Amino acid sequence: MANAMRKVSLRNLAAHKVRLALTVLSVVLGTSFVAGSIIFTSTISQSFNNIFDKVAIGVDTQITPKSGAESGFGGGQTLGVPDSVLTTIQQDRAALGVNKIVPTYSAGIVLADASGKAVQSGGAPSVGQNWIPTAESLDPGGSTIIAGGQAPSAPDQVLINKSAADKAGLHVGSHTKVVVESGNATPMNVVVVGIVKMVGDTSGYTSVYFDQSTARSLFSDGSHVASIQMSAASGVSPDQLRARIEAKFPGQYTVQTGDQVRQKEKEAVNQFLQIFNYILLAFAGIGLIVGTFIIYNTFSMIVAQRVRELALLRAIGSSRRQVTRSVLLEAFVVGLIGSVVGLVIGCGIAAGLQALLSAQGSGLPTGGLTVTWVPIVSCLAVGIIVTMISAYAPARRASKVSPVEAMRESQTDGAASLKMRTIIGAVLGVLGILALVTGGSGKGGGPAGLVGLGAVLLILAVVFAAPALSRPVVGALGLVLARPFGKLGQLARTNASRNPRRTAATAFALTLGLMLVAVIGTLGSSFKATIDKAISTDVTANLILTSSGQTGGLPSSVAANVAKVDGVGRVVQLSNVPAYLDGRQYVGTSPSGDLSKVFKLTMLQGNSQIGGNSMLVSDKELTSHRWHLGQTVDFTNKFGADAQVQITGVYKQSALAGPYLMGDAAYQKLTPPQLRVAFVLLVGTKPGADQGAVQNSIEEATKDYLTVKVQTRQEYASAQASTINQMLTVLYGMLGLALVIAVLGIINTLALSVVERKREIGMLRAVGMLRGQIRRTIYLESILISIFGALLGMVIGVAIGYALVRTFREWLPSIEAVVPWGTIVFTLVAAAICGLLAALWPAVRAARTKPLEAIADL
Repeated sequence: MANAMRKVSLRNLAAHKVRLALTVLSVVLGTSFVAGSIIFTSTISQSFNNIFDKVAIGVDTQITPKSGAESGFGGGQTLGVPDSVLTTIQQDRAALGVNKIVPTYSAGIVLADASGKAVQSGGAPSVGQNWIPTAESLDPGGSTIIAGGQAPSAPDQVLINKSAADKAGLHVGSHTKVVVESGNATPMNVVVVGIVKMVGDTSGYTSVYFDQSTARSLFSDGSHVASIQMSAASGVSPDQLRARIEAKFPGQYTVQTGDQVRQKEKEAVNQFLQIFNYILLAFAGIGLIVGTFIIYNTFSMIVAQRVRELALLRAIGSSRRQVTRSVLLEAFVVGLIGSVVGLVIGCGIAAGLQALLSAQGSGLPTGGLTVTWVPIVSCLAVGIIVTMISAYAPARRASKVSPVEAMRESQTDGAASLKMRTIIGAVLGVLGILALVTGGSGKGGGPAGLVGLGAVLLILAVVFAAPALSRPVVGALGLVLARPFGKLGQLARTNASRNPRRTAATAFALTLGLMLVAVIGTLGSSFKATIDKAISTDVTANLILTSSGQTGGLPSSVAANVAKVDGVGRVVQLSNVPAYLDGRQYVGTSPSGDLSKVFKLTMLQGNSQIGGNSMLVSDKELTSHRWHLGQTVDFTNKFGADAQVQITGVYKQSALAGPYLMGDAAYQKLTPPQLRVAFVLLVGTKPGADQGAVQNSIEEATKDYLTVKVQTRQEYASAQASTINQMLTVLYGMLGLALVIAVLGIINTLALSVVERKREIGMLRAVGMLRGQIRRTIYLESILISIFGALLGMVIGVAIGYALVRTFREWLPSIEAVVPWGTIVFTLVAAAICGLLAALWPAVRAARTKPLEAIADL
């Protein structure tokens, strides 16, 4: 009997190829992103590993500062290793077992291309460093100068790596510019004297080599080196040399062998690549969640259509367990096919992402796809398990229907079950609303978590209560939208409300996707409105200067150049101040002049004037540290310097001002010269000056810095909004996948619904309904279901987004929740259009139903 049931299941799948294809497609869309994300990150990781396997060849031991592995403004920027360490190692070379010693100097730079514009690295490093002659190099077979070039021997001579030279259109003999992104360096006019073929050269990566004395003057304070690399003398192993160096300088520096350096680079890259993996897996997760409901809905309809068939199997001896297994076998086959196809498409997604990022100059290396057992097993497991879980409930429900009950012309819709579901949904909904209201009334992490809990409860409430909601909501929508179509509209409204379970399950996929759209849209519109308001009210400067460079910093010399421009009245440079207090790092701001002339602070105590060794603090910071006006605070930096700073004023926390504003004298004590960099310049023009003309003059005066952007307040606000939009685009891309699956779910449901109502449609055709009228009925039905799902999603999403925004007042006191009405209206219209498009094929199929065949079909 079991063998016969398997045959029945497989033949049933083969007999309904369209239904099989639609169900498989919902599995494919989810599993393909699971496979694609894993294959993509594995491929890039392996490509980087291949590169780093060739890095630091010949290096037996390397010394770097202890914080050298950290990133960020305060953590990653270091003075380096003191020259005294280098001197000690040189003096004790024989005792330590050192053969060659190579000091390195490096810093972030910007290179101009042949047209005088900055070379865009696409996120890859852009560094300046000292050239190591072949005779002194620890790896003579590593980076080499291509024939026709020579090593730099003067301050204005440089070497450039080949990929950067090709991208910039530079060659031996080209004249160009280099800008050091920190300190007080000015743009340098240089000549390219050679092109370097280097190990691990990737698209986007830029390396500019100077002679050692020039690199030392540009990239250090004259008493530190970035790192010290050494090779071991004959008979001394790398581990022995590392141990001797550590013993010589116990606990002071990071000392690693070459193998440890390579492994650390690999780990850092793999950690960075997890960002891509999380994004892609989020795509997959959304796709699978929405796909799960579609698969569930599909199998529910399939089982409902086959209930008499399954009853016949029960009548001739099949057990409930065998019927359930029969349906689960079909789900297994669907999941297996969908997973295999998803794996193939996932390989294409990974290859496409790799090609796209390479074309955009992302700096990521290229190589063949790396397909291991991990994506294969993950894809198969996810696809099969999700499909079988989705099919289990319909299969179990079908097996419980008695043969006699199933043989009847119609079955009950489970009113008692629907009532219990509605009660559970109502309870969950009330709890969810209470959680949103309570969380939205507070601010900070705890209330935000409560809002998250409320969101989960509301989603569950929709799952349980949507069938009960569908009848009144769809009915009300039908009264408005279907009325102009008369009897056809009434019939469509009845069809959409006939099976509330099916309507709710079909609409839920759209509800979930559009709920996320509403949450993200509310967050985005609120943040943009807050930034726009802060810039328009707090910033009184006429022009704002920022950098589009890799570090986002402006050399100190930019401010001096801008101050000389005709029409400029006031220039205030804002610099980050990373300092330590009680062992914790705090990053504040230091203005170079009178900030009150270009920025509006709401003072609560004291005045807005900032002395050289004083500071203003926000009211939140004052309360957090239990400080008081007039108190002296002792800040330190990571290099051991300290500054005693007195609190002379308290201002209302601002989205732009930061936690504290420190005087220039204290800033210079805490920040070494080569690490001083501004993140923004606020420029006020003189009364009567033509702002447009001044802006053009400043752009001309700063063009040699390559990355300086000169913007009005409105342009700066638009740029910040554009940045938010770019982040939202990635999220909307994820949601687009969910909406695609949702539309496919509507197509699937309507197509199966047409099959289920074949006799009914045939009867309508027999009594005179035209094919065009049949199509319009299906169109209207689909539109009503789509708008129901969209409306439900937008209402819940806006409520969640509104409450979540209010919790951000802990960090942005001025933030206000802004409902994206434009997005809401656009989404509802788009939902109606999607519903119409989704109904095209099912409507045509329904219109082609032959009356006599449909009526005769049992």
